[in-house]
Amino acid sequence: MNTSNERTPSGWEELVAADPAHSSWYVERFRNLAAQGADIVGEARLIDAMLGRGSRVLDAGCGPGRTGGYLHGAGHTVVGVDVDPVLIEAARADHPGPTWLVGDLAELNLSAADFDAIVCAGNVMTFLAPSTRSAVLANFAGHLAPEGRVVIGFGADRGYEFAEFLTDAESAGLTVDLLLSTWDLRPFTDDSDFLVAVFSRMPGPHTRARADS
Repeated sequence: MNTSNERTPSGWEELVAADPAHSSWYVERFRNLAAQGADIVGEARLIDAMLGRGSRVLDAGCGPGRTGGYLHGAGHTVVGVDVDPVLIEAARADHPGPTWLVGDLAELNLSAADFDAIVCAGNVMTFLAPSTRSAVLANFAGHLAPEGRVVIGFGADRGYEFAEFLTDAESAGLTVDLLLSTWDLRPFTDDSDFLVAVFSRMPGPHTRARADS
């Protein structure tokens, strides 16, 4: 993955640049929640329910690995990608087994990787640089198996309107299968303050397109 100085930094990178301790705080936050018995894998359970055993999963913006780690334990082949090396280091330490990679989702290019599911949880879409959102969505479409699905969740009032996001996803070659307001399958309404969108890949010219092609 290209890490050229010319690339546009994400909102997460800007946050960490302003507070270098933020990544470590984030890691410890989820370690503490897990130690306290909190349910931190609701997103992963939904993805697991959509898949046959031994499926290929991309955890996009994987953070310290809570989602991909669970899915690996459920028998899937998992690749996790995150721009933050501190989070990737924590994922490797806490959840051995998946392939954890430092990389920019806007420059995603995993050769010959067709995933049965791509999950993008944890408000990752709202931490992207706005100029890279379309490229990220196109990369998701380009890395998806023909019958695969992309599942993206994020909250309202975080700088990326749901309607704009859905338009961007369609332009990137993704078609909506289902809209939910939570990861536990509650329906999406006009008043929902959270969106979980399930997409499949459009047939036609988008099917093998990636942002760098």
